[in-house]
Amino acid sequence: MATATATAAKPVRASKSTTPAAATLIAKTLRPLGDRVVIQPSAREEMTKSGIVIPDTAKEKPQEGTILAAGPGRVLDDGKRESMDVKAGDKVLYAKYAGTECKIDGEDLLIVSQKDILAIVA
Repeated sequence: MATATATAAKPVRASKSTTPAAATLIAKTLRPLGDRVVIQPSAREEMTKSGIVIPDTAKEKPQEGTILAAGPGRVLDDGKRESMDVKAGDKVLYAKYAGTECKIDGEDLLIVSQKDILAIVA
């Protein structure tokens, strides 16, 4: 009599994340203008809580990330600068389809305006 054996699923590796040194290098090479910020989106979930692997095509865009660099602020009509509410290192929630995606040194980054940032995650 043959017995059925379950095979262990291969562990899913999360996408590589930026090391602190690489984040500092990216922040030095990218200097956003005006009220824009450079965000590194958080890693997307590879597997559900029940263990189902999610393919890339079915994943939702992340709406949470860490700010790597922030611009000096928007210039107002009277010539003064509006101060930024966020700074490098803040973890933020941003609008779902906000900003411009770019790839620098193999890292997927997002450049968004401060008005597209919805909240700072504590």
